[in-house]
Amino acid sequence: MKHLKFGFILFLLCSVSSVMAQYDVKANYDKQEVDIKMRDGLKLHTTIYTPKDTSKSYPILMQRTPYSSRPYGEDQYRKQIGPNTFLMEQGNIIVYQDVRGRWMSEGKYDNMRGFIPKKKRRETDEASDTYDTIDWLVKNVDNTNGNVGTWGISYPGHYAAMSVLSDHPALKAASPQAPIGDFYFDDFHHNGAYLLSYWVATAVFGYDKEGPTTESWYPIPDIGTKDAYQFFLDIGPLSNLDKYYGEDNVFWQQLKDHPDYDEFWQKRGLVQYMKDVKPAVLTVGGLFDAEDLYGPFEIYKSLEENSDNFNAVVLGPWSHGDWARLKERQAVGNMYFGDDLSENFQVNYETKFFNHFLKEEGEFDAAEATMYDTGAMQWDEYEMWPPENAIATDFYLGDNQNLSREANPDFENKFVSDINKPVPFTEDIKVTFTPRKFMTDDQRFAARRPDVMVYETEVLEEDMKLSGEILAALEVATTGTASDWIVKIIDVYPADAEDSEEMQDHLKMSNYHMMVRSEVFRGRYRESFSEPKPFVPHQKTSVDFQIQDVNHTFKKGHKLHIQVQSTMFPYIDRNPQKYVDNIFEATEDDFETHTHTIYGDSKIVLPVVK
Repeated sequence: MKHLKFGFILFLLCSVSSVMAQYDVKANYDKQEVDIKMRDGLKLHTTIYTPKDTSKSYPILMQRTPYSSRPYGEDQYRKQIGPNTFLMEQGNIIVYQDVRGRWMSEGKYDNMRGFIPKKKRRETDEASDTYDTIDWLVKNVDNTNGNVGTWGISYPGHYAAMSVLSDHPALKAASPQAPIGDFYFDDFHHNGAYLLSYWVATAVFGYDKEGPTTESWYPIPDIGTKDAYQFFLDIGPLSNLDKYYGEDNVFWQQLKDHPDYDEFWQKRGLVQYMKDVKPAVLTVGGLFDAEDLYGPFEIYKSLEENSDNFNAVVLGPWSHGDWARLKERQAVGNMYFGDDLSENFQVNYETKFFNHFLKEEGEFDAAEATMYDTGAMQWDEYEMWPPENAIATDFYLGDNQNLSREANPDFENKFVSDINKPVPFTEDIKVTFTPRKFMTDDQRFAARRPDVMVYETEVLEEDMKLSGEILAALEVATTGTASDWIVKIIDVYPADAEDSEEMQDHLKMSNYHMMVRSEVFRGRYRESFSEPKPFVPHQKTSVDFQIQDVNHTFKKGHKLHIQVQSTMFPYIDRNPQKYVDNIFEATEDDFETHTHTIYGDSKIVLPVVK
């Protein structure tokens, strides 16, 4: 492992901000809009930006998106094109395409349309649409060198990941960034729990349109308040949200009809198909991405296990898509991580990756895994991820709020989970589609509630670094028949820690409880995500689940702190705590207050670097 100080490796271009302001896309690129026919006869609207300088050939960089390839009209230009400003200015053929059923493309939209491994002649999926598009582009666009790369963030990142399954020989490189790996573990669900905070986004994906359109067709519900916690608490059962989304919202109906990980969700998963991939892949993500953290890690790991292609991953101290935005100070919420981190990524990773594999220019000698240490505030390079020297180490949830190295199965830590007073996921009063800053929020407000169990070490006498996967192995009981279990990994700062510029006025860095990672698990799925099972009241039960990877140093003078709770509202919907077959169909009478127990042989298995 190497420690890379970004100040030394940053390849700075002169006056980046002024160059960006002066660069005129229209003066340097021609624009063309075409409708490309797919193998089943439907046409997908595609926008092509081609460099005016025709003295040389260029590779094609393509993004497929459900969010529109606008502005529409060949005389209307984007202010910036391509993955970043550096690739734009260096010259590449940049392509945007509206995916099937969205905006100006024909067809019916199928949210997270599943991959078909053995397609018949006219069968289509996102991989075949990618193949047909690439095939048309390399045969019809002038001045191309015949090499194609794909990129995208979030849903477009999913399409970039799907592109590597197209098997088109011209596709040489793909960079899925914050890609959705599986809709049951990214975005709208986490380990079977419904992410209620994303309910507003259901409108974006739920409504069918009638023919190609340049205007949005999906109404966003007006909930009439800026207090999401109170709104969703007052709404009560999820079924009461039907007043906002009717049967014409296809995605809302799908969410309600498929609460379990059944065939509907399974066939939409992507991770399981990442096998025998040929193009080079650079997967990118944010270590504080509340939406898509499962996808980047799992796609990288699946490729590493099942393919021999070039496969690398970069995860930095970013929230969703932060790496695409050039800004001097990189912060998530109250936590500042360093300067020019996004520029470092764009210049030294993203640009070099595409130039090497598409133009055969320069070397791309990045490590297998480049991870930012969010405690030591530095880049780390690893030959493999998780690193071999990260040792799975048991920390038991002991008495007197202690994290212990010894199990005590006789110890019982009880708390009442009041169904009418769920633990908020943030102190902030707001309605947000994508909760970002809470991923590093101060957790003191939660630690001081009686329904949040806390466990921590003594003040650390030396640094403790965690790198890799985390496992929660809980031994629990409940007086009810259903419960959620939420585990948070927290870095407690010392009393003399200095405030960042970003610190909210009502907070101080002194004793700040920084959330490093959190995850929820809906207890009914403890044996199978496909076959839920109620708890037996008062019966001690094992609940094991994975918590997404971290790369974080708990520094000398800090404390490692763990919180366990059963609600995280309204980021996650309220579990009624009475078992019902489908929580989306629960009634007001199904919601009950119950007492939960955490036993002293519960443990959190942490990847401690030796």
